[in-house]
Amino acid sequence: QVQLVESGGGLVQAGGSLRLSCAASGLTFSTYTMAWFRRAPGKERECVAVITWSGGSTYYPDSVKGRFTISRDNAKNMAHLQMNSLKPEDTAVYYCAASFGHHTGSYDGLYGYWGQGTQVTVSS
Repeated sequence: QVQLVESGGGLVQAGGSLRLSCAASGLTFSTYTMAWFRRAPGKERECVAVITWSGGSTYYPDSVKGRFTISRDNAKNMAHLQMNSLKPEDTAVYYCAASFGHHTGSYDGLYGYWGQGTQVTVSS
């Protein structure tokens, strides 16, 4: 079955960096758009990055643009989220998600597979 396993979360001070990783199995990774979402306490789930199967197109909301970078390695079935200049408001559980096809959609209903999430906490 399809599995997405996130790693790399943790506690970091404001201004610091973290790199999240997502290991995918059970799917033809190179045919899936990959995304990272986050859910902060009391808030709705938010898409923070999308990358097409080719890696040629990406999407970021204004809240993270210029600070977060999504990447993928199709040979290793891995997706990554490099997060720089972290702010306390970035504190959330971060989820990796996969969607069959080639798009940069941020609507969570497009994504059929989800990881279990990894906690990111940014202290001020």
